[in-house]
Amino acid sequence: MWSGLYNCRPRLGRYLSGSSERVGKLLTMAPKKAKKKTTEAGSNVFSMFEQSQIQEFKEAFTIMDQNRDGFIDKGDLRDTYAALGRLNVGNDELDEMMKEAPGPINFTIFLAMFGEKLKGTDPEETILNAFKIFDPEGKGFLKGDEIKYHLMSQADKFTEDEVNQMFTNFPLDVAGNLDYKNLCYIITHGEEKEPE
Repeated sequence: MWSGLYNCRPRLGRYLSGSSERVGKLLTMAPKKAKKKTTEAGSNVFSMFEQSQIQEFKEAFTIMDQNRDGFIDKGDLRDTYAALGRLNVGNDELDEMMKEAPGPINFTIFLAMFGEKLKGTDPEETILNAFKIFDPEGKGFLKGDEIKYHLMSQADKFTEDEVNQMFTNFPLDVAGNLDYKNLCYIITHGEEKEPE
C-alpha cells in the first residue's frame, strides 16, 4: 500500500509545496552502498543513507506530517494523497497502509519503510545488462519508440501513462534517444553522474 505513495513520487515532487524538487529527487534516491560487515547489519537504518539523503527524507517527512506532531497518521496520509490530486482514498486503504508499519510512524520508521523499498534495487551492472540486450552495438542509448514498444508489449507490461511518466522523469535527447547508462546510474545512485 505504501507503494502507492512510493510509486507516485514524481507527482509528489510536483504537487507538494516548499521543497518540492528535493522531495521528488528524494523519492527516487537509492540507498548508499553499505560497507561489508561481518555481522548482520540492519538495526541502524541511518547507516543505509548519506547524510544529505537523510536530510531530504526528513524534509519529505515534515511535509507529510501535516499536523506537525512528529508522526504520520491516517489524516496526514489522506492530506498527502489530496495534495497529489487523489481525493478518493478510502479508510480501508489508509488502515492497510498504517498496518504495514511496525508501530507509530515516526521519522525512523518512515526512513526504514522507504529504505526497504529502495533497498531492493538491482545492482547497476544487472540493470545495464538488461538494457544492453536491446543495444547490441553498445551505443549507450536506445530509440525512445523502441523502448516504449518493449516496455508496453513484454513481460510486466507498462501502461502508456507509466511510459510517459518515465520519459518525463528521464527525458529523451533531441534525437529521441534514451541514455540508458545515465538512467541506470540514477536508479542505483540517486543522482546524475558528474560530467567527466
